[in-house]
Amino acid sequence: MSGHIRITPSILNADFSRLDQEIAKIASVSDFIHLDVMDNIFVPNFTFDFSTASKIIASSPVPIDAHLMVADVDQIAIDYAEAGAASVTIHAEATTNISATLKGIKSHGARAALAVKPGTAIEGYEEFVGEIDMFLIMTVEPGFGGQKFMESMMEKVRRTREMIGSRPIWLQVDGGISLETIEIAVEAGADTFVAGSAVFKAEDPAQMVIALRERALSSKLHP
Repeated sequence: MSGHIRITPSILNADFSRLDQEIAKIASVSDFIHLDVMDNIFVPNFTFDFSTASKIIASSPVPIDAHLMVADVDQIAIDYAEAGAASVTIHAEATTNISATLKGIKSHGARAALAVKPGTAIEGYEEFVGEIDMFLIMTVEPGFGGQKFMESMMEKVRRTREMIGSRPIWLQVDGGISLETIEIAVEAGADTFVAGSAVFKAEDPAQMVIALRERALSSKLHP
């Protein structure tokens, strides 16, 4: 996979009753599988409990990018890293001690990421830039798949890219990513993309992942 553009399909829009087969469809062309964990507290939806998520992590042929949209995430995040998630994303709005939680995630060998909702300014979290492997800028309100891409978030993506500077920190966007919107996000500075409905509602999910990557790479080379 490209070291500059990463496509991480979200299984939020996959068929949960046949998840192994759904993941297998896109395993050979995806950098990570994005696992949206929701608790119906931090966001108004429920997806997986820790037991179910752990089984997905253990069985997935692709590294898992666990996006924790849950309350009281500090210990839960470390549990996900210990369970084998390759990357664990915590929400700034749900974390009591960001620095300690990021360190805890990394202590189990996982990448540590910090996410912010659309209404949360990124500037308040610049102090953690030396501890973060990835920033996630939400381009929809977290909770449900299939929402419309919020182009107004691109200014936040640009500010985050400036904050990152030359550091090897990935910049992920999540929400409404499609063949049309991925170009906008690349132009703003994102390099890691979560795509859910665009992939799993496509006639050929693997081909859509390939097409998204090609569109992003083309945009990066020819802005």
